[in-house]
Amino acid sequence: MPHLLIAGPIHEAGLDLIQSAPNVTYDYVPNLSYDEYAALIHKADGLVIRTQPLRAETIARAPRLKIVSRHGVGYDAVDLDALNQRAIPLTIVGDVTSRAVAEHAMMLLLALAKKARIYDNAVRRGEWTLRNRFDSVELYGKTLLIVGLGRIGRHVMRMAQGFGMHVLAYSPSLTSQDAMTLGIERSADLNEALQRADFITLHAPKTGERPLIGAAQLASMKPTAILVNTARGGLIDEQALLHALNTHALAGAGLDVFQDEPPAAHHPLFGREDVILTPHTASLTTESAIRMAVVSIQNALDYFEGRLNPALIVNRLALGL
Repeated sequence: MPHLLIAGPIHEAGLDLIQSAPNVTYDYVPNLSYDEYAALIHKADGLVIRTQPLRAETIARAPRLKIVSRHGVGYDAVDLDALNQRAIPLTIVGDVTSRAVAEHAMMLLLALAKKARIYDNAVRRGEWTLRNRFDSVELYGKTLLIVGLGRIGRHVMRMAQGFGMHVLAYSPSLTSQDAMTLGIERSADLNEALQRADFITLHAPKTGERPLIGAAQLASMKPTAILVNTARGGLIDEQALLHALNTHALAGAGLDVFQDEPPAAHHPLFGREDVILTPHTASLTTESAIRMAVVSIQNALDYFEGRLNPALIVNRLALGL
């Protein structure tokens, strides 16, 4: 009888699914502690994991492990090489969070453009006359640069078009013909695109050690530009971002992801009214939490039943599939 380890809190819909599954036992660690789940890994045939690291040494302590199912789509914290050496498939939940992340990115763009945090604080302080600064801006007619036009980026594109924005996309896989069909503009030069954008939203994977948006890229942006990152921590050099905000080289920033998570208690961005921060929650709506929990559990169950969807396997080539 296969035994499943569920590492991290998941929606009760996922727990209902595993409880109704015949001939499967499970352990549930309802927090994000690495040590607590790692202590149980030795008896797991399958692992459903949230955002905790899955290291090579942990995998080595799991002689029965046959399937790892990520409760999400990212797997930066998983040692994929170690799984490949054991021919253990790693699955993700597929396209169940993209709309939620896109909505979150648009929320940050709107909140920053409309000075939501600044005006909210002003009302609470009794500074009603702050309204006479006339410093919020409209999205209509502005240029939005989408960096990475995958599933999430395309949802953002359609939302932005609904606001009457001009969409400029920097995405290596996007062709000129695709851009024309979508009614957007394609840029092959990130720096050139950054110079033109009124708003920038990041939806690209992190590749390499260098941030995608560093000091040089921030310096090329308009001083009125607003930058949003709901993709990956480390895409933006946070010290360079702080400098850009301090020197008024950038109007504002919205971050759902950070280089270190959770960020340090006294992170220098915390005290700024021109920055809106959320705790990596873009994908964690009620609806997407249900979908992630159900699909991540179902992937593990499907493996045990010999009918795992190959489209959800990350390392298909390494496994010879």
